[in-house]
Order: sequence, then C-alpha cells, then structure tokens
Amino acid sequence: MTKKATFFLLIIFTLVSCTKIKVTPSENLEVNDFIWKGLNTFYLWQGNVTNLTDNRFLNSDSYHQFLSSEPNSVQFFENLLYQRETIDKWSWIVEDYNALENSFQGISLHNGVEFGLVFERGSTTDVFGYVRYVLPNTDASIKNVKRGMIFNAVNNTKLNINNYRSLLFSDNLDYSINLADYNNGNPISNGMSISLTKSEYTENPVFITKTINSGSKKIGYLMYNSFTTNFDDELNAAFLVLKNEGITDLIIDLRYNGGGSVRTAVYLSSMITGQFTGQLFAKKQWNDKISISNSSLEEKFTNQINNGTIQESINSLSLDRVYFITTNSSASASELVINGLNPYIDVRTIGTKTHGKYVGSITLYDSPKMYNKENINPNHTWAMQPIVLEIKNKLGENSIEGFTPNILIAEDYSNLGVLGEISDPLLNRAVTYITTGSKSQQASRKSSFKEFYNSKLAQPTSNNMYLEFK
Repeated sequence: MTKKATFFLLIIFTLVSCTKIKVTPSENLEVNDFIWKGLNTFYLWQGNVTNLTDNRFLNSDSYHQFLSSEPNSVQFFENLLYQRETIDKWSWIVEDYNALENSFQGISLHNGVEFGLVFERGSTTDVFGYVRYVLPNTDASIKNVKRGMIFNAVNNTKLNINNYRSLLFSDNLDYSINLADYNNGNPISNGMSISLTKSEYTENPVFITKTINSGSKKIGYLMYNSFTTNFDDELNAAFLVLKNEGITDLIIDLRYNGGGSVRTAVYLSSMITGQFTGQLFAKKQWNDKISISNSSLEEKFTNQINNGTIQESINSLSLDRVYFITTNSSASASELVINGLNPYIDVRTIGTKTHGKYVGSITLYDSPKMYNKENINPNHTWAMQPIVLEIKNKLGENSIEGFTPNILIAEDYSNLGVLGEISDPLLNRAVTYITTGSKSQQASRKSSFKEFYNSKLAQPTSNNMYLEFK
C-alpha cells in the first residue's frame, strides 16, 4: 500500500470510529447499521440526503427505530441513495461479498456467450438477442456459437421484456437458445437450438491483440473488455507485442468494456503514452467529510505496474494519437482513459456515444475499518459498492453525458462481421479513418433498434469504476 493510500485510510478510520451510536446485534439491524454508517462516512452525496446527516438522530432509540423501519436491507440501502433514477444510477449492495470479489477478478459462472438484448423492430415488449462474442474454452466455444447469431427464444419460450431475466439470468446452469433469422429486426425462428451449460470461468479481458498492415500504416489493434487488475501483466504483454512489431497507429476496442479498476486505467493510459510519467492524469473529488492532502487526490501517469501482486515496468508506445472504438456499453474506466488522455494527446473515437459514467466506488465491508475485511462481522456476508468520488481530468473536465464519437457508426445486427477482422464494420471504418483521414459519415449508420440490456450488466461489477486498497 502506498503512503498516500495509508494516509487516506487513517483519515477514513478516524471518521468511522467517530460514529458513537451502537446497535443491538441481529442480522437485519446489523446490516442496516453497516449500510447507514458506511454511507454516512463515504457516500459522495452524503450531504444531499437528509437521512444521512450527522445530526439526524438524537439518541440510540431513534437510531434503532430508523434501522428497524425497513426490514429489507436492499430496500433500506436504496432508500438512502440520492436521486436514484437520475443522479446515482450506479451504487449497489450484495449479500455475498465472495461473489463480488470473484467478479472483480473476472470470475463468474459462464457458458461463454456474451450477448446483447434488443427490442424487435417497432416493439417495446418483444426482444431478441445477438451474440457479441464467445469466450474461448467455454461450452459455447465447443458448441460453435458464433458472433452475430440471433436468438429470439430460450427453452422454446419467446423472449420478451417480462421474462428475459428469468430465462437468461436465473440460477439455472443450463438453458437452450433458440436461433432465428434476422429478418430486418423481426427475427423468425429457424428451428435450430443450442444447449449451453455454465461453469466457473475466469475471463481474460485482453481478448484480441494483432497488427493490421494497410498501405504504409502498421496498425495495432487491441480488443480490451474489462479493466481487471489481475490481468495487468497480460495487458502489458500485449503492448510489448505491439511495440516489438513497430506499429505506427493504435486502435483500442472498448465497445463492450464497462470499466473496472481506476489503477488499471492509469496503467493502460501510461502504456499508450509513456512520455508523461509523473504528470497528472486525473483528480478525485470525495465528499466534504473526507479531507485529505492534494497528493492523495491525484492519479498520475506511471512507468511501473505495482498492484500488490504484479510488479513490472510498463511497455509504453509513446504515441501522440490513439483511436478508440466505443458504444453505449463503453463506461466508467473506459471513459476515464479517454478523458484522462484528452489534454495530452489526440484522442479520436469511432462508434457510438459512450455511457456517461464519471464517478467511482469502493468496496465497503461490515468491519471496523470498512475498506478491508480485517475483523469483519462474522454474522453476515453483505458488502456494498457505493459511489464515493467523482473523477475529472487534468483540466477539471469530465463528460457526464458520455463522449460523442468523431465518426458515428452503430453496430449492424445483420452484419456484425468478425472481431479483429476488416469484415467488422467498426474496425473497417477505424482503419479507413487512419489511412485516409476521412471523417465522411456516408458509410456510417445509426441503429434504429434499442439495445436495452446485455450479459455483462448481470455481473456485480457491471459499468463500475472502483478504487482498490490492497
């Protein structure tokens, strides 16, 4: 742990220790007590929530009464969030911190299909799915599931807005997808189905690394699907490959990357550049209760990976321009990289507008210090991931509504192409942009279909940007 983190955590310990109201043990009360104290101390919008103010309760009796007022701890948590639908859309709580920690490491029960869910043409109820990509060495890869496959039913039940969760995201390890022909957005079942089984799987987010030769350009392409700390060495190794191949330009594909570790976002940005080591990459803004030194608020470009388990020099490319492929699924740490690099180099984006996630979280446990599990309460396994900070770039900027692409081109569900190949329309457009400089929108298209959900959003860490204290 760095000196900065240690100093910060000492401040946090002081704040948590100052909460003098005690609660009589019982699981519901203990969980609600943990929720209130954690949000009262860390929550970014603590000052905007009347029930989280320091002087909200006159004595222990009134505090007990408040904790007992909502027996459902998830609802108790939700009731304390600030403008859930419009401002804080991202804080969450889990009953099992083991599953949460696994998710941070890319571990989940998975059959290998990453997919998006889209409303059928002209409908707000009927739904179809499309395969985004297939994870290697999974049941789906063995059964030859391919990107671009369309399915409109599961276990022979037609998908709709009311049943997709129970059909696709239940605790059942097995289900069958019923395939369909696209039919211009109103898929027609073709009688084919594929049975899939979930098993524990660890996803390597470094999905594709390759070099594309186009004219005089040697273009590096990296498809990166999550900012997962325990794969920082794999990310660094990918950059060494690109560096050794002498690439002239770089495309980083973040179209399905919902974010992850702030620290890994700094590492990725330092790999792209390398000429700004020690300079300010981003600045964190906490709530008014957390008063710490300016140095502890800063994230700086670095030339070293040191995440607690991996220590190695960063393989940097020293580029002054980078191209990102983005969609609405590009969120949080993905947007942090774009935002943090903007004041320093020429950042260009191809695809559709990013999600608009400009705030970060930390994991809180029911323990004396809350930021780790030391002396954790053995009576339950609840943990929460509240929004605790806003992150801005060197110029004090972020993009609350997301980043609008330089070249607008949406994915075409009838023609997704192959990831990493020129047959992928978004990659093709990015390569054309690099080789010709053309921003012409003639070949671009904006989808008339609304993707409203995807398989990654079902994971505990979806669209998350988090700090780690290890």
